[in-house]
Amino acid sequence: MSTATRELEPKAVWNYFTDLNAVPRPSKKEERVIEFMMEFGRNLGLPTTRDEIGNVLIKKPATPGKEDRPTIAIQSHLDMVHQKNSSTKFDFLSEGIRMIVEGDWVKAEGTTLGADNGIGVACAMAVLASDSLEHPALEALFTIDEETGMTGAKGLKGGLLSARYLLNLDTEEDNELCIGCAGGVDVVATGTYDTEPLPEGYQLVELALTGLTGGHSGMDIHRGRANANKLMNRLLEVAARDLGARLVKIDGGGLRNAIPRESHATLAVASERMEGLRALEESLQNTMANEYATTDPSLALAVTPSGTASGEAASPKATLQFVRAIHSVPNAIYRLSPDVEGLVQTSSNLARVIFENGSYQVACLVRGSVDSEKSDMARAIACAMEQIGAEVQTSGDYPGWAPKPESDVVKVMSRIYRDLFDEEPHVLACHAGLECGIIGKNYPEMDMISFGPNIRGAHSPDEKVQVTSVQKTWRLLTETLAKI
Repeated sequence: MSTATRELEPKAVWNYFTDLNAVPRPSKKEERVIEFMMEFGRNLGLPTTRDEIGNVLIKKPATPGKEDRPTIAIQSHLDMVHQKNSSTKFDFLSEGIRMIVEGDWVKAEGTTLGADNGIGVACAMAVLASDSLEHPALEALFTIDEETGMTGAKGLKGGLLSARYLLNLDTEEDNELCIGCAGGVDVVATGTYDTEPLPEGYQLVELALTGLTGGHSGMDIHRGRANANKLMNRLLEVAARDLGARLVKIDGGGLRNAIPRESHATLAVASERMEGLRALEESLQNTMANEYATTDPSLALAVTPSGTASGEAASPKATLQFVRAIHSVPNAIYRLSPDVEGLVQTSSNLARVIFENGSYQVACLVRGSVDSEKSDMARAIACAMEQIGAEVQTSGDYPGWAPKPESDVVKVMSRIYRDLFDEEPHVLACHAGLECGIIGKNYPEMDMISFGPNIRGAHSPDEKVQVTSVQKTWRLLTETLAKI
């Protein structure tokens, strides 16, 4: 792991971030990072506890003169999204993130960086370790499994926290004070399909759609980036309809909350139809490159014959049924908010498509700030898949966070931001899922706000965080703790 990050300012934040990134911390496998945080708190001599679900709480007394101020909770999540480029050799379960400093940005070598939400964790650690910062009594809450179900926030019980205000450090634009967010629900369709032995004269063809930009399926969904599962299906649907191609395999996308960057598929095509497939490849390559020239300039489609076909593939009927169902699954923005200009109200991300050996799985993450519309979007996906006999289940439903623009913490932090940076902050709600809505169910009287540094490409191997923006966020955090 690079040590160049240890020389960046503020050194305490970057050193803790570097230490954190040496610890593997995938969602649902956070035992090592939980122990890392427990040891950190104990070494500081601060009261450190772990609740039943695995969240870590570290408390710190107020500095002299701040004892009468309301307690503040600082909250971040410990897990990170694991995504890498297909060409990158990296084991997330055993290796530390390999970081690179490029000018004003820190990124990783071919993987996600973990700035989401590791920078927030590191800022909280630096506050806890400091003997010079002024602050009221603090409760630093480090939750688990935010990225794949928010089970840490869901498992957080009432009565554990006493804070009047909660500062969530999981926003990715440093000029924003986030005061609301969307809820979400996972929709997973599974089923089986008929297979048949391939007749003589068929060839296997490997399809690879790579180089897409991807990104966060909430924060980046409005940017119009390509979804690899949807684009691959365009080729598959035409090949099945016009060339009689049969599906052998699809492996597309990855994590539920990441816009798919790659999709791979295998088709069986009659030898006499190969020229038609090559023409289709060329046509779609040009079409898609033109459509996504701005958002996905590195998009690449490769069609590679891999020899005479043998064995079984999906029947012609099963092939057509499946690709037409995927074609019907809604994806991206469903509706913009009629009340907040530019805010996505409801969306869906066709995150994962697996099709092989007689069974399939299709996974989507629906986000919405209006529960009824979120449910309708999930039902639209279910209807598309149920048409081919799929069993559809929803899970992980979590609420949105209703904005309170007149709350005390919003007013105070807006004033502090103006005084520090001589500009107005953007006070808004976002389309990402934050833990504040869930935490607020057990702590309805707690005032909450979210902020953080500029992070680009979250949930993708292009993830990076801006050094000067981390400095800005650190100033805002420490000044808030001193003055609130």
